[in-house]
Amino acid sequence: MAANSPIPGKVDKVAAEAAVRALLVAIGEDPSREGIADTPARVAKLWAEFIDYAPGKLGTQFEAVNADQMIVVSGMRVWSMCEHHLLPFWCDVSVAYIAQGTVLGLSKMGRIAHKHAHRLQLQERVVAGIADEMAELLGHEDVAVIATGEHLCMTMRGIRTPARMTSSSVKGKFRIPEVKAEFLSLAKA
Repeated sequence: MAANSPIPGKVDKVAAEAAVRALLVAIGEDPSREGIADTPARVAKLWAEFIDYAPGKLGTQFEAVNADQMIVVSGMRVWSMCEHHLLPFWCDVSVAYIAQGTVLGLSKMGRIAHKHAHRLQLQERVVAGIADEMAELLGHEDVAVIATGEHLCMTMRGIRTPARMTSSSVKGKFRIPEVKAEFLSLAKA
């Protein structure tokens, strides 16, 4: 399991419910009032679904049609939670790699992206984790990942202005300016 992998089954729903109940009291709410009486259980379930996410099989590969073909998958939206404020952020992720004998199953890239988003996280770490895991599965470093996201910790608190943050990780041949430019062009298409 990669270093950024969530550990399945680690959410203590009973403790999470108690914590949410305590938070409701701390912010001046009555946790037994109609409308929020079930909120602690709902929030505990949300966290369990989010943190205990199981991506399924990640390494399915098939014989490549062409060696040195660039494979780009873009438009994958993932949601994560800011580890600094416990608020959501989303990222539109594009991944690419150069085929070297095999290609990764198409759905595997989405599974890898979600795997790295489903935890308390930083966008930069999501991107690096996706790139590292793809390189490990493919057995080579010719991998690139770019993500653009909006963070509610900036949009709804603090400065209270929407903005997009873009982060990338490029490895191997993608460090060559022409290859990187081709990837960025295809990711935007």
